[in-house]
Amino acid sequence: MNSVVDHELIFPYLLRKVTEKAALASYNWIGRGDKEGGDSAAVDAMRESLLELKLNGKVVIGEGEKDDAPQLFNGETFGNRNASAQLDIAVDPVEGTTFLADGQTNAMAVIATAPKGTMFDPGPAFYMEKFAAPAETKGKIKMEWPTAKKLKTVAELIEKDIENLTVFVLDKPRHRGLVEEIYQAGARVSLYPAGDIAGAIMAAIPDTEVDVLMGTGGTPEGIISASAIRAMGGEFLGRIDPQLATELVRVRDAGLDTKRWYERDELIGSDDVHFCATGITSGLLFSGVKRTKHHFRTETLIVTGTSKEMVSLTNWHNR
Repeated sequence: MNSVVDHELIFPYLLRKVTEKAALASYNWIGRGDKEGGDSAAVDAMRESLLELKLNGKVVIGEGEKDDAPQLFNGETFGNRNASAQLDIAVDPVEGTTFLADGQTNAMAVIATAPKGTMFDPGPAFYMEKFAAPAETKGKIKMEWPTAKKLKTVAELIEKDIENLTVFVLDKPRHRGLVEEIYQAGARVSLYPAGDIAGAIMAAIPDTEVDVLMGTGGTPEGIISASAIRAMGGEFLGRIDPQLATELVRVRDAGLDTKRWYERDELIGSDDVHFCATGITSGLLFSGVKRTKHHFRTETLIVTGTSKEMVSLTNWHNR
């Protein structure tokens, strides 16, 4: 077996150590009301794991300026900068810090990698409008269409009655109009206060309880979602959508077009993409960390773009 095949088989399973350690490190912070404490513990564990893996790459999507992060920040580099194989890295040590602090669903630790230069760098953009759906819809939905036409087309493409179509939307005041449009179209709405990486992935997987994701959420979460969805072959579209006047100014200064919808393959420009996420609290995709007398149990989703393989892995860690 050659080294390329070895890499494709082994690398995703090495990444799961990164997300598992971050999830385990944040376990004691579940329901403590301290999202900064839980996030900091996960950041430390994830960075230590990345150093152990000796990856050569740069963090394109990290903790970011909004978090004032001293580690795993956008632009942080790992390993040998002169190595021939370099990676773009996207991380979210705790996706859903408020969920973690409140002991609610859908908190997870996430990492995605792609070859250098193939992961879209959103710069100062904090927010992105997103659309995610199964592979049958790829290239067939026009974002200028009204909501009703989009959903009617999705329903036809996936052979589902529109009244049984479920749309994941973040429960935010900015989505009141969108939610009403979905109701008027005849579809169902599944509202969550956070967790749109899980929502996007569920939308891209056929025959789950979520058929479509719509609305505006975090840009980092959008790029990470696009990584997973490219790996599994689903549809993802994103538009930079600033929510604050200060963000809008910085986005325009950076030359980013707020009217353009970026296609999935513009956001992630390679099939050689790997996605890995471990549940911290139980949610749509998997169970969270469970503590027993002798072990911590974790559930992890691994998606490999070159093979389009999705693996759900349960692991028991000695306490």
